[in-house]
This record gives sequence, structure tokens and C-alpha cells, in this order.
Amino acid sequence: MLHLLQSEDFRAAFEQPLRLALPDGSELAVLVDGVSEAPQSRMPDSPRMPFSVTLHSLQPTAFVDGLCQLHLPGVGALRDLYVSRNPPLGRDPQLGYFSIVFN
Repeated sequence: MLHLLQSEDFRAAFEQPLRLALPDGSELAVLVDGVSEAPQSRMPDSPRMPFSVTLHSLQPTAFVDGLCQLHLPGVGALRDLYVSRNPPLGRDPQLGYFSIVFN
């Protein structure tokens, strides 16, 4: 399923709160901040353009990284997504800022 995802699937979710199920079983409400394609990372003969998605939490969180599940409207439950935390870089340090990479 993950290999079928396209950047447009996440662009359609801008401004919509999403549920990120964390490895400990808890859920975290997140918003999609951005979607970036990486054409220079594309494999020859691959139909999919590699891309990354950035998210931020809607409440404070101590979650750092791990395998998560994300419910994406129009697509369904995406399992075994590796989500990694990014530094706040001048943003609210209480919130979590994350990225997911799709090669």
C-alpha cells in the first residue's frame, strides 16, 4: 500500500487534523505542513516520484520517532510509517514537528 502513495494524497489533507497512532498505542492529532517532491532521488523506471511530508502536532508531545499508523482521508490507514521528529527551529518548542519520507 505504501508504495502506491503519491504526494497528492497528502496535499489533499492540508488543513485537516489527522490521527497519528504512536508506537505506545496513544494517538496524536497532527496537521500536514508541507509536501516536497525529490525528483533527483527518483529511481530509473520507477513510476513514483519520491517525496517527503512534514507534520506538526496540535498539542504538546514527547514522541520522538518510530513506526506509526496514520489515517489519511480518501486512502485509509497507513501502517508501519517511520515518523521522525524534527527540531522546532524557532517554532513552539512544546509541539512536535515530524517528517515522513517516501522513496
